[in-house]
This record gives sequence, structure tokens and C-alpha cells, in this order.
Amino acid sequence: MLESRENRSLLPGIKIPSEVGITSDLEHSVAHAELIVTAIPTQFVRSIAERLRTHDFRGVMIVNVAKGIENNSLMTMSEVLLDLLPSAGKDGIVTLSGPSFAEEVSRQVPTAVVAASANIEAAKIAQQVFMTPYFRVYSSEDIRGVELAGSIKNVIAIGAGIADGAGFGDNTKAAIMTRATAELSRLGSLMGAQQRTFAGLSGIGDLIATCMSRHSRNRFVGEEIGKGRKLSDILAGMAMVAEGVATTRSVHDLALKHGVELPIVNEVFEVLFQNKDPIIATSDLMTRDAKGEA
Repeated sequence: MLESRENRSLLPGIKIPSEVGITSDLEHSVAHAELIVTAIPTQFVRSIAERLRTHDFRGVMIVNVAKGIENNSLMTMSEVLLDLLPSAGKDGIVTLSGPSFAEEVSRQVPTAVVAASANIEAAKIAQQVFMTPYFRVYSSEDIRGVELAGSIKNVIAIGAGIADGAGFGDNTKAAIMTRATAELSRLGSLMGAQQRTFAGLSGIGDLIATCMSRHSRNRFVGEEIGKGRKLSDILAGMAMVAEGVATTRSVHDLALKHGVELPIVNEVFEVLFQNKDPIIATSDLMTRDAKGEA
């Protein structure tokens, strides 16, 4: 990348501007930064943040773009960052989320996302920093809801992909996506999120994109499983991380912790980690007890 100024394996043909420095020295990269973007796979955020424990982040804004929930701790990424980098304070941490595939943003395809923080003023600052004619940013103070939505939609995208791979139709995928919003709302309300967040860009917006797009790694994983491939073989052949796989464990554990029923998440969990047949999983969802829509 230093020579070509291009990530040829992930974003071929997209040149990194000459104004952007490239370094592998973590400490050097944050030494004099006023704003830091963390674009690290969810399950590695803690190990990277550990290396920065002694750095003073007072007055520095940290913008996280990872979408997932840490295994075991069941923390969102803002919680992990605050846990390890307390000098940043919760008012200094922002999450940027929404339907924003890098393949499209890098080509300046019109995109809209949301910047969320416990401190709405921090969210508004991030909004102004990242806003461009092709990248529209809304602000929110519901960081909990934005992070939950961005995480759970990856799990649901695996389920949508399974439906595609198994040969089911658009009716099936539409049902999965719609009922998934009910599961997201159910868990989110118990965890203090605002319901309107789930109808926004980080909720239904990102869910639609991730369940439908050819760019979606999580949907791809599900589709390959639906075709009969093993999860280990699929992951071994991928150049990028499918966040939804690890996050499925976390969301499943959150459901148990809060005593909330998440049927679609549970079936995805059993298909991924208990070798349940996708056809049987679909049948089990379809034959649940009849109830009103809620």
C-alpha cells in the first residue's frame, strides 16, 4: 500500500489520496490526532485498544465504525473503547453507522449514515466532519440503539443469505427481514434503546442493504451455508471478516441474559454452531405457535 497507495485485495482501483499518511505504527498514528477512526473487526477492538491504554485521549474524539458485539463481555464497541480508554470519556466516543458499503462509498455513490454519541454535540461535530455532497450524515444521541441495530442486522443478513442459498424466494427473505425488526425492537427496548432508531438508517436502512446486497459478506456466508457448505470452509476462503458470525454468539447470549425471545437469531445460531439443517430451521420458524403480529 505504501508504494501503490491502493488496497488491491479489498478495494482495487481506489487510490488513497496523497494527503493521507500510511503507517503501521499504532502509537505514531494517534500521537497528535484530534479525531481517531477505529475501523477494526469487532473481536479485535479490545486487543488494539489495550495497546493504547496509557495514551491520554482527553479532548480527542474517537469515531468507531465497527458493527458488532464482543463475545463473552457482550459489550458494544463504544463500551469496549470506554472500558480500555477511559480518558476519552463517553462524551468523546461516537459511532458512525448505516448502509455504507466501502465499495460504494469509495466510488462516491450517494450514501446516508448516522453519527451517534451519548453527547449529542460530539455527534454533531462528527456529522460536520464526515458530511460531503455524496456522504450525508444524520446525528443521534441513541448510541445504544445505533450499535445494537448495526450489530444485529449482520446476524439477520446471514439468515437472509441462508434463505437465498437454500432456494427459497423473495417472500421468505421479506418475512425474515420484517420479523427481524420485531426481534431487534424487543431486545433493544430492554437494553434502553429508542424504538425510532430501528426505523432509521442504522436499523431498517442497514438491514435492507446487508440482506440484499452482493457486497454483503454476511449474506454471502449465509448463502453458502444454504447451499450446503461448511462454515469453516467458507470463512477460510474469505479475505474479509463477516462480523455477523461472531456476533451471532453475542446476540444469542444477550437474549438469554435478558430473557427475551429472538426466534430468527436463535435459528441462525443453531445453523452456524450446532449444525442444524437450514431447511429444518426454516420449518421450525414457520410452524411456531400462531400469534398476533407485534
